[in-house]
Amino acid sequence: MFDLVGAAWAQNGAPGPGGSGATMLNIIFMVLMFAVFYFLLIRPQQKQQKQHRSMIANLQRGDSVVTGGGIIGRIHRVDDDVVQLEVGEIDSGSKNPKPVRLRVRKDTIASVIAKGSAITTEPSDSKDKEKSTSQGVKIEKSSD
Repeated sequence: MFDLVGAAWAQNGAPGPGGSGATMLNIIFMVLMFAVFYFLLIRPQQKQQKQHRSMIANLQRGDSVVTGGGIIGRIHRVDDDVVQLEVGEIDSGSKNPKPVRLRVRKDTIASVIAKGSAITTEPSDSKDKEKSTSQGVKIEKSSD
C-alpha cells in the first residue's frame, strides 16, 4: 500500500525544462483577451457615459428632450439634479391653457432633440424627411 503512495508522489514531480513556456503563453493570452475586452467593450462605454454626462451638464431652459421612458417635453426649469419638463397643455382649446409640467431626474434624460426639428406623433407620407431615433420618436427636419 505504501508503495502506491510513493508512485503517486513521483508522478507530481517538478516540470521539465519546457513547462514554463506554456505558462508564459497562457499569461500572454490572458493579457491579449483583456486588451480586446477593454478596447471593444469598456472604452466605448466610458466614452458614451462621458458624452451623456456632458449632455446633462449642458441642459438649458427651452431644450426639447426625450426621457428614458419615452416622454417628450421641453425643459421649463433646471435644478441641480432635477429638471421640470412641459409635456403638454390642459384645456388647449381655451384662451388660457395651463401647461402640464413633470419633474424628472436629469440622469433619466436620454437625448436632446435638435433645434429646428418638429416632433410628429402620426406617420408622415414623405419618407425622406422622416428620421427614427433609438427611442422610437419620429422627427421631421423642418425645411426652414
